[in-house]
Amino acid sequence: MSTPERKPAKPLAGWRVLVPRGGKWGDSVAATLRSHGGIPVIAPLINFASTDDPAGLANALHELEDGQFAWLVVTSATTVDVLNAQRVKVPENTRIAAIGETTASALQLAGYRVDFVPGSDNSARGLVKEWPDSGIRGRVLIPQSDLAEPTLVAGLQKLGFDVEFVQAYRPVGGPGSPDVARDVASGRIRAVLVTSGSVARQVAEQLAPLPADTVVVCIGPRTAFDTRAAGLPGHVIAEERSADSLIEALVEYAEAG
Repeated sequence: MSTPERKPAKPLAGWRVLVPRGGKWGDSVAATLRSHGGIPVIAPLINFASTDDPAGLANALHELEDGQFAWLVVTSATTVDVLNAQRVKVPENTRIAAIGETTASALQLAGYRVDFVPGSDNSARGLVKEWPDSGIRGRVLIPQSDLAEPTLVAGLQKLGFDVEFVQAYRPVGGPGSPDVARDVASGRIRAVLVTSGSVARQVAEQLAPLPADTVVVCIGPRTAFDTRAAGLPGHVIAEERSADSLIEALVEYAEAG
C-alpha cells in the first residue's frame, strides 16, 4: 500500500510576521502572507491625522480642481484617501504621477487615472530621474505628509517646474499592543515588515531591541536607509515599493534558509 505523498510546506509555514499597518492595506498583506503559509500579526504602529493646515490644503485642492496645476504628484495611498475623502475631481488637462504601483493602484481604485509611474526606481528620486520629457511645464501640486523629505520638491524645481507642497496629513505613532511587544521580545514573531521611515522609527521606539534572529524586511532602498538610521538592521530589502515585492522578498529569504 503506497503512502500518500506529503505536500511540500509553504515557504512561510510557521512564520509569524508583524504587519505594521491596518486597514485595507494590512488586510491585503495579511491575506498574501497566509497564502504563503505565514501567520500575520496586524499591529498598526502608525496612524494618520488630519493636516495642521486645513485651509492651505482646501485652497490647494480648489486650485487643482480649477485646472491651475499641470501635474498632481501622489506619493502614497494615504494621500489618495485624502483626495477621496475631499471628493476631489482632477481636471482632464492635469496629469497625475504616482510613486509606486501601490499608490497607482490606490488611485485607480478610487477612480483616478494615472499618467506616469516610474518604472525602475519607485522613489522620489526615481520619479524625478524618470520624469517624462513631455514638454509640459507649469505648476505641480504635491500633497504629502509633513515628514516628507524635500527630494521631490527640489528635484522637480530643478526640472523647471513651479512646485507647490501642501501638507495633506500627519503620521502619528499608534500605541502598540503589550502582547505584540512581548511576542516580539520573545522571538515568537520571526519577521517585521517596515513600510516607511515613520514605521521604522515606531518599531525602534516601541519594540527595540529586537531579538538577533528577527528578520527586518524593508520596502525599498530608501526605507532600508531610514530603518538603519533608526538603529534597526535591514536584513531584507524589496526591490520595489509595493506590498507584493515586500512579501516576495521575505518569501525568497525564507526559501534560501
